[in-house]
Amino acid sequence: MPHKTLIEGYPHQIGGHCGSGAMRDLLHWHGLGWDGPPSEGLTFTLGGALGLSYLRSNALVPPLYLVGRGADFEVDLPRRLGGQVEVLTTDDPEEGWSWVRDEIDSGRPSLVWGDIAELPYLRVQMKMSRHDIVVIGYDEDAGVAFVVDNDRAEVQEVPFDSLARARSSTSFPQPTRHCTYRITWPSDLPVIGDAAAAAFRQSADNLRQPSGARIADIPASSGAEGLAAAAALAADVHTWADLPDDELEILLFGLGAFIEKAGTGGGLFRRLLAEGCAEVARLTGDLATEGLAQVADRCAQAWTETARACIQRDVDMRARLNAVVLSAGRLPGAERDLVEALEVASSSLVTEDR
Repeated sequence: MPHKTLIEGYPHQIGGHCGSGAMRDLLHWHGLGWDGPPSEGLTFTLGGALGLSYLRSNALVPPLYLVGRGADFEVDLPRRLGGQVEVLTTDDPEEGWSWVRDEIDSGRPSLVWGDIAELPYLRVQMKMSRHDIVVIGYDEDAGVAFVVDNDRAEVQEVPFDSLARARSSTSFPQPTRHCTYRITWPSDLPVIGDAAAAAFRQSADNLRQPSGARIADIPASSGAEGLAAAAALAADVHTWADLPDDELEILLFGLGAFIEKAGTGGGLFRRLLAEGCAEVARLTGDLATEGLAQVADRCAQAWTETARACIQRDVDMRARLNAVVLSAGRLPGAERDLVEALEVASSSLVTEDR
């Protein structure tokens, strides 16, 4: 028989980033938090997923890729908080849907990937496969799934065929393969200082000595990761002066969008980090973490200023490029300061816990 089910009262909020927005909702749904439901900034921060990757390639549209987080946030956050995660993938759409349906029938929201170009409510042409959405119900008679997305306040009705295409995309940065996160959340959360210290250390390591999983495969000949990525971007924008106007316009628009608009929470995820660190400082009273929040905010602002330089209205394109070169030149130093502050705060929290 056709079946309809919907998880009622799901506490969804619009988020700055798909992953941390979805995880914030899930933590709230499961009644987890330290003094109430965690903010999105705190959720992102405790994932320890801050990172940096930069890639230039004519095979991409636009011909560059910039991302400020690593690949494992959705796994590392629940595990850091004492939960368990299975990452399920398949090329069989029926098997992939069965995982989602079984979770919902058991009363649990299901976190999955979906290509943004195949989700009709987003109305975008750009393909990007690694977008987190949460399925909270379905109606077999109507042929729709009920989806929550950080970019929309209301529950979205997505036709089964559209959702299947979104979940079987082969677009950049990697095939979705019906990816589903089966998460078992803990009944209680660890001490906030312990979780934050580990997350700060992981984020610092991601930037200083990147070696873990990353969102996109970046060939050594055309891209860079961690602190080297900030230096690579700062050096690369100098070469854009030799490009024709139409190519330059695309690069400027793309760079600005990746920093501010591509689900980063603003300032290439650094603003979410600043908000989360300020919350950790409030909960722990740790002065080093309070200082980290300020450094993260300055770093976020440096990225935002670079993005604004890219898209200044009524400013000649070549003048915009000069402003971008100047702003991007400050990014390597801002990222180094951020890594050092993450390391200091991590050590401070560990010392206090002892």
